[in-house]
Amino acid sequence: MGLREWALGGVLLSPFLIYALLALLTTGLLRLGLQRVGVARWIWHEALFDTALFVCVLAALVAVTGRW
Repeated sequence: MGLREWALGGVLLSPFLIYALLALLTTGLLRLGLQRVGVARWIWHEALFDTALFVCVLAALVAVTGRW
């Protein structure tokens, strides 16, 4: 995908917006999986964990797809 702008109807969209949306979806799926497994009860501060998980997923997504 790379770090180039996407043209959608004449409007340039930042690739970071797409990465952030994909990271948000992935974070939600990971949180759902953690709740079903039972690991979520060990999380002390859920908002802090969710933010950290989102940042980690976003960084991994940019690192992996940015090399293409």
